[in-house]
Amino acid sequence: MSARFQELDWCRTPLGELVLRRRWDPVFDREVHEIKLNDEFLMSSLFTVSEVELARLALADLPGPLDVVVGGLGLGYTARTVLEHPAVRSMLVVDALGEVIDWHRRGLLPGGRELAADPRCRLLHDDFFALARSADGLDPAEPGRRFHAVIVDIDHSPRHLLHPGNADFYAPEGLRLLADRLHPGGVFALWSNEPPDDDYTAALADRFTDVRAEVVRFPNPLQQREATATVYLARTAG
Repeated sequence: MSARFQELDWCRTPLGELVLRRRWDPVFDREVHEIKLNDEFLMSSLFTVSEVELARLALADLPGPLDVVVGGLGLGYTARTVLEHPAVRSMLVVDALGEVIDWHRRGLLPGGRELAADPRCRLLHDDFFALARSADGLDPAEPGRRFHAVIVDIDHSPRHLLHPGNADFYAPEGLRLLADRLHPGGVFALWSNEPPDDDYTAALADRFTDVRAEVVRFPNPLQQREATATVYLARTAG
């Protein structure tokens, strides 16, 4: 295989064919890691500004010590940003694809081994949405446990889902259950690849306080334009 392109892993998952690849990008003059699911690009290390901002915005105003849940591991940028916060005491990362967790543990992704080895970090192979709706909550090892922040980057947006079974998480009952998983004054943060959705923001405001949708902007030289993502932020009362 060309030195400019290498397929690091391929596997068949319940969601389809999952591929991790590494290539040299001549436009950016650097190495790039990409994850594809079937024929769709899920994420690329070329564009990580919004993933980093998701964690930074979620934890910006929270006093420590902090216990955090991250739904969706991906390339690890959100999780690693969480661990850079000095007040974080523990972080539970939930991902439905055990292969992605394995990539980090094997060091196939930059910073993956360090993330997996951090004593504050626990990587859990499970369905985040199933845990969110379960009676025991987000941490199977400690039923009823509450967190100071729940940070989610799984679906493309509240309307554009990887699986239709995730839809109830964004509905009123799902938001009620989510609020119960947070301490008073805790923060829910959600990444979206689409512009702010007024209906979803209103649904959040029915259950949370201090609700806002932050637009994160970053350059996309490949398309010669500015790209955007949305970070929804909401806080429980208390």
